[in-house]
Amino acid sequence: MKKNSYPKPVLTPGEVAKRSGVAVSALHFYEAKGLIASTRNAGNQRRYSRDVLRRVAIIKIAQRIGIPLATVSESLSHMPTDKRISPKAWEELTEQWRAELNKRIETLTHLRDDLDGCIGCGCLSMRDCPLRNPGDRLAEKGTGAILLDPHREEE
Repeated sequence: MKKNSYPKPVLTPGEVAKRSGVAVSALHFYEAKGLIASTRNAGNQRRYSRDVLRRVAIIKIAQRIGIPLATVSESLSHMPTDKRISPKAWEELTEQWRAELNKRIETLTHLRDDLDGCIGCGCLSMRDCPLRNPGDRLAEKGTGAILLDPHREEE
């Protein structure tokens, strides 16, 4: 008699780990953070719905592009944990992340350009640099890398 070839309705942590490429400990961590959910069988062992594979893939994509887990958690909190993410929900998610990535790219571009301009002069002094901080006017704004933070407006 031929065995049923239908996929299993639930997966063990080991099966999810193998199929998703993440460690079982990472699955437990994601679950503790509310990113994924599991149920327990009669033997009190974790079982995941097959939809968890998509959620783990989304988490890994987000991590790869530098989206903080707190942001991922907030984004995924509006979506059911036991159902496939709809194309509309994915579009909304990527729209949010795209805006965050664009902001980061802009910040990194400014940092790169500022490094070229400032260090290129050779003085290496933010206090005395006649181009970036004439008369040490930035001292009035406090300590830290004021020039390197594009969200802090210069007056």
